[in-house]
Amino acid sequence: MPPRAKITKDMVIDAAFEIARETGAENINARTVSQKLNCSTQPVMYHFATIEELKRIVYEKSDRFHSSYLMNVDQQSEDFMLGIGLNYIRFAIEEPHLFRFLFQSGYAVENSLLEMINSEELKPLLVVMQEAVGINEKQMKEVFLTIALFAHGYASIIANNSLEYDETVVSNHLRQAYRGAILASQEEKNEKVV
Repeated sequence: MPPRAKITKDMVIDAAFEIARETGAENINARTVSQKLNCSTQPVMYHFATIEELKRIVYEKSDRFHSSYLMNVDQQSEDFMLGIGLNYIRFAIEEPHLFRFLFQSGYAVENSLLEMINSEELKPLLVVMQEAVGINEKQMKEVFLTIALFAHGYASIIANNSLEYDETVVSNHLRQAYRGAILASQEEKNEKVV
């Protein structure tokens, strides 16, 4: 009889990630992961002392997946920020369980949106956006905050099945919010100069 296939730590993480995508992170447990891997619960508990530890690693994997999804836009486009905002909302439509896990489960590392805006991971994105729009870093953070809140509101409502997605309507609203945030930051700059 051939030896049984060894269940690796990565296999456990991948199986738990698929459970999070398909039915929600709240359904990650030793039994569901072992069923996904077609094995006993022993390999799952061998690699992870607790299910909480596994969920935190799956959260990190989900966050990387989400970041990659968001950045799938033309960085040279003047609508770069709009593209990211729309991708954020599309993610909520296409991956509602992961969206809720990332943003509505309490697993986020940042304690606030302001901490996220000041994170090292976001700096390259803000620099690209700043150059495209021609405003300073502080103004870009304000614009980003406005769009992030706007997109998150739309995405949350959609992910929780409270609104049907109409890309034309959402795109127009997002574009108006973006232009409005830029104009407000430029007005503020001009008021300080006078």
